[in-house]
Amino acid sequence: MKPYNQDQTKKEQVEQMFDNIAPTYDSLNHILSFNIDRIWRRRVMRIVRQMRPTNIIDVATGTADLAIEMAKRCDGVQILGVDLSEEMLSVARRKIDNGGFADRIRVLKGDAENLDFVESESMDVATVAFGVRNFENLERGIQEIYRTLKPGASLVVLEFSIPRNPLIRWVYAQYSHRLLPRVGALLSKDRKAYDYLPDSVEEFPSPDRFALLLREAGFRSVELRSQSFGIAHIYVAVK
Repeated sequence: MKPYNQDQTKKEQVEQMFDNIAPTYDSLNHILSFNIDRIWRRRVMRIVRQMRPTNIIDVATGTADLAIEMAKRCDGVQILGVDLSEEMLSVARRKIDNGGFADRIRVLKGDAENLDFVESESMDVATVAFGVRNFENLERGIQEIYRTLKPGASLVVLEFSIPRNPLIRWVYAQYSHRLLPRVGALLSKDRKAYDYLPDSVEEFPSPDRFALLLREAGFRSVELRSQSFGIAHIYVAVK
């Protein structure tokens, strides 16, 4: 699935989409999720903090919300944030500078499926928040993240999912396909982006299937943690 009806690759269109919506991305995220996204990121941060990492790679870092949360709470950590969108990274750099985290977080424009600038087995933890469903080649992205991790290191993924409860699923569908695109279009001026985002959740593998993909990539001890009645999941996988 691609955001726009064009001949570009999914990767190119995802980059264009996030460049387009970068100025309003943070505010819309918090408005449209009723700030629940902040709670989910804090839960990821707490999981990561327990691992006592020194080096973290935050893939699809976006505007660096998760990277900043981890820098605040994880003592002595160094974080590398990677994202396709230069406009999202521009917002991230301002937030990092304003928060005084420039000595702990650096961000680079890059592709999750080609992390050639990251040494193999060099990272203690890898995180991805709301980014894996935008990978053009999901299996390749997982394998590349796996390569960067030390043996025994962990990948922590936060991603939307489809609730299993029929009533919750119906309410979620009404919200994500009716209200979300209208508000997103009004504030971001990019209706197709906010049509794509909920559609991409439906296309993404189920939690059990995604966990299987992690195991097939070589991860072990894959743990699934349902969030807010299954609207999202946190996945913790060990190399």
